[in-house]
Amino acid sequence: MRRTDRLFELIQIFRDGRLKLGRDLAEQLGVSLRTLYRDIDTLVASGIPIEGERGVGYILREPIFLPPLNLSHVELEALQFGMELAKRSSDSELNAAADALLQKVQAVLPANQQGAQRRWPMSVYSTNLASDVETLPVLRRAIAKRRKLDLCYKSLDGAVSQRMIRPLQVEFWGQVWTCTAWCEGRDDFRVFRVDLIESVALLDTTFALEPGKRLEDYLATVEGSKPD
Repeated sequence: MRRTDRLFELIQIFRDGRLKLGRDLAEQLGVSLRTLYRDIDTLVASGIPIEGERGVGYILREPIFLPPLNLSHVELEALQFGMELAKRSSDSELNAAADALLQKVQAVLPANQQGAQRRWPMSVYSTNLASDVETLPVLRRAIAKRRKLDLCYKSLDGAVSQRMIRPLQVEFWGQVWTCTAWCEGRDDFRVFRVDLIESVALLDTTFALEPGKRLEDYLATVEGSKPD
């Protein structure tokens, strides 16, 4: 993982507001403790409000704010369209966040653009995003927290199997959702159709981003390129 990506991932881990131990963070990111400490020092020096000390733990004391953005009308259209899609997802937390984000963006628009969301040239009234109501939120939380999943999966030929996976990404293909994951039982990458997952349980077991088992490693096999 490139250092820039690792720093971004570290910020995401801290955003739940809980105390983090250095050794746990290092394991989750797949780096040495010394590298982890350097990364935290870099974030603190850049103004990220992380407090703590080595051997005790670290915590993010304040929410992270994006700097002011100067968006073009087309960029606003793209943002609005994406948030409208998210609002129609089956994940109640995600669609509530999308609605809140649209309101925040609307609140800081220039006066001549206030109310512009009522005049966007694109709108979303119906999608297939509202399927798999129970499964998608669990997948999203597992990916964000790097937690393993125990799932019962029924393949297209009707075969049922129990799998333990490391979920890496969910993808929407217009008709169905899929989940790309590292399958512990098969010791390889697998792509699961979400609508064929019969049951799923979020485990307490976390996983590190090990070389060869990361999303970028899977994408490299698909695209024929070597990951960084």
